[in-house]
Amino acid sequence: MARPLRFQYPGAVYHVMARGDGGKRIFESKEDHSVFVARLGEACTSHGWRVHAWVLIGNHFHLLLETPQPNLVAGMKWLLGTFSQGWNRARKRRGHVFQGRYKAVPVNSTDADPYYFRIVADYIHLNPARAGLAGGGKGELAAYPWSSVAAYASGKGPS
Repeated sequence: MARPLRFQYPGAVYHVMARGDGGKRIFESKEDHSVFVARLGEACTSHGWRVHAWVLIGNHFHLLLETPQPNLVAGMKWLLGTFSQGWNRARKRRGHVFQGRYKAVPVNSTDADPYYFRIVADYIHLNPARAGLAGGGKGELAAYPWSSVAAYASGKGPS
């Protein structure tokens, strides 16, 4: 049976997430993190995306992503494909980097739940604390370098 088509429309907002194949680490080094953020920036430029919140954890990532054009599928294919090719090339290996299909949950902040967008952004930003990578004895959550929370803490939001 074929997979269902992705729900895409102009101005859509999605909570996008993907995990490493078999639970393996995707972001093994600062360079892996930096390359993913750079590729995400390129996808935003080429596809017109707006990222409202993001976080990279060792074996997965989360994005709160707005697509002014209905191009989530094309952009994610490019983003995950180019990142995976470089990741595999650097390790002289082949095969999947990400586990299965990425998840993209539409975020609809209608009158029925006008706070849902904020709830999703908070969920994304609190991920490092839940993973034990920031907060508490690990230092301030805003000091976690692979998240947009520091940009919000400084009053700017992600670029």
